[in-house]
Amino acid sequence: MNDHQTGPVETGAAMDYREHEKTYSLFLAGAKWGTMMVVVLMLAMAGGFFANGGLLGGILLFIILNAAGFYLLR
Repeated sequence: MNDHQTGPVETGAAMDYREHEKTYSLFLAGAKWGTMMVVVLMLAMAGGFFANGGLLGGILLFIILNAAGFYLLR
């Protein structure tokens, strides 16, 4: 009870906001591209398995959808 501070409270090191913004931008980019890749993979698997595309059809669909996704999301 006798530990009352009279000076300024230490809040830690100063924030490097430029580095914080860079990290946040990288996180958002990773989330965007990662989500696109998972969606494309699911669509390619559905095309290969359910539309009788087979392995090569699924791979071809995966490549085409990835190219379209990278073009549309850049």
